[in-house]
Amino acid sequence: MTLSKESFPPPTRRSVVAAAGVVSLAAALSACGDGGDDGDSAPAAEQTPDEAGGGAAGAALAKTSEIPVGGGKIFKKEGVVVTQPTKGEFKAFSNRCTHKQCPVTSVEGGTINCPCHGSKFSITDGSVKASPAPAPLPSAEISVDGDSITLA
Repeated sequence: MTLSKESFPPPTRRSVVAAAGVVSLAAALSACGDGGDDGDSAPAAEQTPDEAGGGAAGAALAKTSEIPVGGGKIFKKEGVVVTQPTKGEFKAFSNRCTHKQCPVTSVEGGTINCPCHGSKFSITDGSVKASPAPAPLPSAEISVDGDSITLA
């Protein structure tokens, strides 16, 4: 049997969109992990600085007024979360959950929250407030000079 161009009609918009959805879903699921044991994520030594929460030293992150008291702000590109637990006290942590290395996506109600499996971390010290995360978020070094926060 000989196949010709006529044997295969051009893709429709619907088939292209469906294929893209499948690829996106597969990427999202693989980023989240397979739900196996806690030891199957990449070790920190194999991660890039952004994945490990390293970011670029000396990078200006924000003005102090941009970080809400009792909350925080996530800096995806730099790989950090900056919080202000009490007025004038600023803390910084890696933006990667210690469970499966998913990026955290919100800071609400006094916790830094991971959407992948529900882990929550304290905005004060990065400690685990809700599992399955096995360890606190690693601290990141920042400096506050006047109203400017920079990655140290």
